[in-house]
Amino acid sequence: MTTTDSVDRAVADPIGLITDLVADAESELGSETIRTVVTAVAGGRAKSRNLAKFLATRPAALTDGRSPAPRAVGDLLIALRKAGAAAISPPVCADCGKGLQSLQRQGQDWYCSVCIKETSECAACGNTRRVTFRDRKGLPRCSMCPDHDDRDPATVVHTVINTIAPGADRDVVAEALRRSAPHRPHYRQRVVWALEENPRLLTGEAHLAPHRAILRFIDLLHEAGVAGIVRPSCPRCHRVVRIDKPLDGQRVCRNCIAKSRVEECVRCGARREPATRDDQGRPLCPNCLVSDPANVEVCINCGKRKRVQNRTSSGPLCSNCCPLPVLVCSICGRTAPGTHSRLTGLPRCGGCDRRQAHCTTCGRLRGIHSGTAEAPVCGPCTAPDAELWRPCPTCGEAERLRAAGPCPRCTLRQRLHELLADGSGSIPPRLQALNDALAETERAGAAMRWLAGGIVSTVLSDLGSGRRPLTHEALDALPAGRSSSTSAACSLLPARCPSATSRWSTWNGT
Repeated sequence: MTTTDSVDRAVADPIGLITDLVADAESELGSETIRTVVTAVAGGRAKSRNLAKFLATRPAALTDGRSPAPRAVGDLLIALRKAGAAAISPPVCADCGKGLQSLQRQGQDWYCSVCIKETSECAACGNTRRVTFRDRKGLPRCSMCPDHDDRDPATVVHTVINTIAPGADRDVVAEALRRSAPHRPHYRQRVVWALEENPRLLTGEAHLAPHRAILRFIDLLHEAGVAGIVRPSCPRCHRVVRIDKPLDGQRVCRNCIAKSRVEECVRCGARREPATRDDQGRPLCPNCLVSDPANVEVCINCGKRKRVQNRTSSGPLCSNCCPLPVLVCSICGRTAPGTHSRLTGLPRCGGCDRRQAHCTTCGRLRGIHSGTAEAPVCGPCTAPDAELWRPCPTCGEAERLRAAGPCPRCTLRQRLHELLADGSGSIPPRLQALNDALAETERAGAAMRWLAGGIVSTVLSDLGSGRRPLTHEALDALPAGRSSSTSAACSLLPARCPSATSRWSTWNGT
């Protein structure tokens, strides 16, 4: 088998390729044993493919155990040795060549516990030795000079919190501190030192926290009702959400991290956080990743190559073939695959589960939860119990939200503002009509899904930032057949010829 054939097989059958490569080098283990070990180590699709590609191009790593190599290679060597392999080499230290039973890595190389130790000048004694500790200022210490602190960490942090919220329960504070890092007492000590040095971390400045456990500690104190403790907002988008991702010396939310990593997809042109990269290292967006022919599989039910929705013991199933119980829908009366409503407990088919209609009680366009197809009733009217419904923090409307945050309508408005706002943070007057038309669309959820498809968000962002002018010529330059904007954008331009209108309609999908 040529190298090209092996690389191709690494995509189509990574587990089988790895098993064959190991079997060629190891005669003591049977193929089934090798496959069991490989399956346990290789993990998911991306990891197994990367492991297979590496071994296909450098099979000698199985017998020499040398890095640089992905971590999965070292894990595979260790697992094969534990299974009784004799010809397979254990991972060897990149410095001294010692065989390893566990991995400690720096970059793509692995080292033994002796060679990986960092050496530096001890901040206490001044001798150049291996770094064993870090003191409260982050300076290196040798094994002879630990930074001792005989004070009780819970007492110290309780004293700090008492200056913010007098009368705070010490037991509550101590329990929150323990739960912030339950198995790492030395790490809890670092948290206490950081809070003692900067108590403002507890009152809204935790985006500057040097340790992630501080954010967890603040959340636990806030849940316990300790007065004066303020959950921090993301310093970039100003939302009060989880912020544990470091970026430019601050801790930001996952959404802002994704924005900081935006690149243009080499296939569709959308500017998003790459989901993966192709063989040349070029970015691919999530949509192009899941639609790649190499990532679809044959459904065991319909026999078509589609995205895998569910995996069974017999093989993969596509979204159309996932087994659902056949029920008599309590809304439309049809006998069809469906589920039981968590709100009423009655059966509901897939169509009624997704359908929106104007409620016959309140008149609003919402998802159907009860009633009939001719007289639908929305969720809040089906079960008016206030405990079942969480009001939107932005508009105050009662919505059955899956997570804390704004309702779909407010989420749509926020997303449009992010896309259409210029450098000053406001929407240009020339785009206000487009923003209003999209924000007031009847089905907010459908509009959000539309914004997430294709290069829609990229085009709207280009219009807002001025990178793409709002002209007939600029719209004509967009790829045909791509859904990208609405007829509201066309209304912002003076009328041209009928052929131009037809061109816009084709591109817009109308």
